[in-house]
Amino acid sequence: MYNSKAIAISHTPIMSNIPQVGQPAPNFSTLDQNGNSVTLDDLSSQWVVLYFYPKDDTPGCTTEAKDFTELYQDFSELGAKILGVSPDLGKSHCKFISKHNLSITLLSDPEHILIEAYGAWRLKKFMGKEYMGVARSTFLISPDKIIVYTWPNVKTKGHALEVLTKLRELAAT
Repeated sequence: MYNSKAIAISHTPIMSNIPQVGQPAPNFSTLDQNGNSVTLDDLSSQWVVLYFYPKDDTPGCTTEAKDFTELYQDFSELGAKILGVSPDLGKSHCKFISKHNLSITLLSDPEHILIEAYGAWRLKKFMGKEYMGVARSTFLISPDKIIVYTWPNVKTKGHALEVLTKLRELAAT
């Protein structure tokens, strides 16, 4: 069962306020697929790939998660932790991970607190209807917890490799 008190953000989330390169990454504390607490502060001295996606086990989200899993070892060798965030609960994340043999960590944010803090909860359009939903987006966070690169409107094909390429470039400097 989800515990809404498990999520805490270090600042007031604003729906359309996407953190920019050079800004401190909004801190968070939320639960992973196994119910363990994950905070940005706990990931000190690690690069963090924080990506937001709409829903477990949908075509685009599955492609993205499998691509990050395929490159998991490359990210690990560069000292990076991959964290996927969606409104889905831990039970859904566990099924998604098991079904597709994923090796990444998935975080639950059913109340959209973390999603809003990173500006990923946005107005979307589908078949002429407007609604609020998770905009697929990714943030690359340095070991000193500064946002060093953003992808505010992700297309899944080739995205994980694009993030890895940028991480290699930045980690080498």
